[in-house]
Amino acid sequence: MHSLSRRKFIVNSAIAGAGLGLMDYSSLSAKPADGKRVGIIGLDTSHSIAFTKALNAASPDPVFDGYRVAAAYPYGSKDIETSAKRIPGYIEEVKKLGVEIAGSIKELLDKSDVILLETNDGRLHLEQALQVLKAGKRMFIDKPVAASLSDAIAIYEAAKKYNIPIFTASSLRYIKGLEGVDKKKVLGADTYSPAVLEKTHPDFFWYGIHGVETLFTVMGTGCKAVTRVNTPNTDIVVGIWGDGRTGTFRGTRTGKHDYGGTVFTEDGNKTLGPYGGYEPLLVDIIKYFKTGEVPVTPEETIEIFAFMEAADESKRQGGKSVTLESVLAKAKKK
Repeated sequence: MHSLSRRKFIVNSAIAGAGLGLMDYSSLSAKPADGKRVGIIGLDTSHSIAFTKALNAASPDPVFDGYRVAAAYPYGSKDIETSAKRIPGYIEEVKKLGVEIAGSIKELLDKSDVILLETNDGRLHLEQALQVLKAGKRMFIDKPVAASLSDAIAIYEAAKKYNIPIFTASSLRYIKGLEGVDKKKVLGADTYSPAVLEKTHPDFFWYGIHGVETLFTVMGTGCKAVTRVNTPNTDIVVGIWGDGRTGTFRGTRTGKHDYGGTVFTEDGNKTLGPYGGYEPLLVDIIKYFKTGEVPVTPEETIEIFAFMEAADESKRQGGKSVTLESVLAKAKKK
């Protein structure tokens, strides 16, 4: 299935599965209370629509505690066609959900208390995130946190400077099956996801990040080195953890794409999947907005991006083992 069509299928399935597709949006006069105005940066991804439909429903789930999307700044990708062409239609969709369109990020920040940075183009995230951090607002950054390891590090350094903890995650961190895994007993794991490529981003930053984040969700931090096998249709990345455990990620570019994996534990093997939709992630985002506590540490996110960068370096070196320490050192010099 074409990646754009698949994305539409995933979000529609997730919304229907969560009961969100049946909600009534005809009564949208309710305004968010002070402190609960959500602003969106980037209407070039289906995630923006899914989150807005959940939060701005006439009868939203009480777990969202009155947070509603008040305004959105649409841009956003400008030279990634599959993303940029969505913007006009998504503007109209969110306007029907009671969302005001802002002409700039500065204007958006004046109309918002917390931010969903949804721009699909990770190259724009550092510049956009800095504006939010300087304004002192909590912010969820959708995947990828940035389009380079050096930018990802810079975003977290800025978050520390402005004392604003930031949260970023793929919705695949909440894949079904995780609830049955005792992470203290994990011996290793194999995960898989689509790994469609986008020329403006490093190979796995665009889509393969979903399966990589699933891998780290069960394995935890501590990966030391990776080796990558690459063909036009498939990637296989083997990570070696400091305690001797191994974790592998398979990224696919042909056939019927899916998300899942196997976790090897002291008590037997556990199956991951199917994909559970966006709602579990949105629940954690709202918790973070309320408390400032992040469910994923900066150290884990940076290690995920170092893993993906090391995989790219392994590909450049013909499949040689590359340490995460080496790519981190290089990124910090930029």
